[in-house]
Amino acid sequence: MITEQQNPNSTDIDLKSVSEIVQIFHEEDRKAIDAVAAESDAIAQAVEMIVEAFHQGGRLFYIGAGTSGRLGVLDASECPPTFSTEPEMVQGIIAGGDIALRKAVEGEEDKPERGAQVVREYQLTQQDVLVGIASSGRTPYVLGALKEAHAIGVKTIFFSCVPPAEELKRFVNHFITPIVGPEIITGSTRLKAGTATKLVLNMLTTISMVKLGKVYNNLMVDVHASNKKLVERSIRIVQTVTGVDTALADATLKQAGGSVKTAIVMLAKEINRTDAISLLEKHDGFLRPILDGG
Repeated sequence: MITEQQNPNSTDIDLKSVSEIVQIFHEEDRKAIDAVAAESDAIAQAVEMIVEAFHQGGRLFYIGAGTSGRLGVLDASECPPTFSTEPEMVQGIIAGGDIALRKAVEGEEDKPERGAQVVREYQLTQQDVLVGIASSGRTPYVLGALKEAHAIGVKTIFFSCVPPAEELKRFVNHFITPIVGPEIITGSTRLKAGTATKLVLNMLTTISMVKLGKVYNNLMVDVHASNKKLVERSIRIVQTVTGVDTALADATLKQAGGSVKTAIVMLAKEINRTDAISLLEKHDGFLRPILDGG
C-alpha cells in the first residue's frame, strides 16, 4: 500500500522548523505534478471517452469517498458557471451524501452495496461515463459502484494513486494512476494524492469542454454570468474578441440575453440575435468557424 507507507523525506517532521516543512511540501508537491504528467496519455484517452459520451447525449459522473468524493463534487459543481452546462451533465457523488462534504460520514466508504445502489438511483445508462476516484485503489464504495456501472454497460474509468489490481480490469475500462508516492503525513491522501486528483479532474472536464466548443482561443465564451464579477468578465471577453468599447459590449450582451457567444457573433457579423443564434446552431456552438469566415 504505497499510500500507507512512511515518507523518508518527512521523517522527524515534528522536529523541523516551519520553513523546513514548507520546503518538504514543495518537494513532494512537485512529485505529484510529475506523476500526473507521466499519465498524460491515459488522461488524453479518458478525455476522448468523455467527449464521445457527451456527443451521444451522455453524462459524466464522479464517485468517491472523503477527499476523493469532495474533489469530484467540486469539479462537477464548477462546470455550470464556467461553461453554462446543465447541472445534470457533470455530476459528483460522495459516499454519505451531501452532508459528507462538510462532515465525515464514517463507515459509508466501506459499503460496496451503497456504491452499487447509488448508481441505480442516479439511473446511469450506457451513454454515460463513471469515473471512480480512490487514491488507495481499494475503496469498497467506489469499487461497488464501478462493478454495478460496468454491468449496466456504463463506460468506467478508475483514478487511483497505486498500480491497479488485476481483478479491477474485469469491470474498469480505463485507468489513470499517477503514482505520487508516500504522503508527507503517513496515509493523509488529502495531500499529494488530493493534489494529483484535482489536477486530473481539472483536465478531464476543461479539455472536454474545449472540445465541445465552449472555449474560443483561451476564453470561456460560454460563461454563465451569474454575478457581478462574471458579468464584467463577459464584457471583457466580448471586447477582446470583437474590439468594441465597453459600452457597446455591455449593450450587445444585454440584447443577446447575456450570452457571450451570441453577442460576439452579433457584433462580428453585424446581425441580430435570432440570426446569431441560428448561425451558432449551424456550427454546433463553435465560434471558430464563424469568426474565421463561416
